[in-house]
Amino acid sequence: MIVDMHNHTPLCNHAEGSIQEYVLCAIDAKTQFFGFSDHAPMDFDPQYRMKFDEMKQYEKDVLQAQKKYADEIQILLGYEVDYLPGHMDKRVLTADVDYLIGSIHFLEGWGFDNPEFIGKWDEQNIDEIWQKYFNTIEAMAKTKLFDIVGHLDLIKVFKFMPKSDIVKMATPALIAIKESGMVLELNVAGYRKKVQEPYPSKALLQKAYELNIPITFSSDAHKPEQVAMYNDAIIELAKDIGYTECSYFIKRQRYSISF
Repeated sequence: MIVDMHNHTPLCNHAEGSIQEYVLCAIDAKTQFFGFSDHAPMDFDPQYRMKFDEMKQYEKDVLQAQKKYADEIQILLGYEVDYLPGHMDKRVLTADVDYLIGSIHFLEGWGFDNPEFIGKWDEQNIDEIWQKYFNTIEAMAKTKLFDIVGHLDLIKVFKFMPKSDIVKMATPALIAIKESGMVLELNVAGYRKKVQEPYPSKALLQKAYELNIPITFSSDAHKPEQVAMYNDAIIELAKDIGYTECSYFIKRQRYSISF
């Protein structure tokens, strides 16, 4: 990936490998812009994210890597922030970073993508929960707090698919993303999950292209060896849709590069 904006560190408590190991893998993959966007702290679900008092160390470590490898790759600093009204913190939302990824991992407190809570899917109306998810994406976009939409259709992770038209369900959210000026990430983590396709699906990406929504690329790596996995597949998908440029951010300013 020429640009890779979404990657984690052990501070989130469910990733492994050092920052240096991730960077070296990105250099080996000929990545030009590589972003760390670990799970930001909040007063909910603390076991899967860094603590507030770890933010300074996280930022320091990433910036040190940025300086150390400046001649080989441009390292970017970000956070992946859970959009969860009542739990988002000003210390994160106003942090001096290059970008913020807004993601949905919880619906009414339920971690729908967490294998620990997969049993709750049996209690759901699949179509209703998918619609609720995209309604939440729409609400997130309308806040204009974030730069990048994280894994647009993460709700499909366990392959519980609705009967309704997914593109129709997601269109209001995509329109809100366009109007907010956000960028849509093409996240390859879905290839590593049961659904075995990227986020978003080809059909949703086609709709995003029709709406002229810009894209970026993300490994969503939780291990160094996951950096740039499925690079060829995701680039081919983007080109098949018609995309020729991807985005990256420096100090919350968007830039584009051809791929």
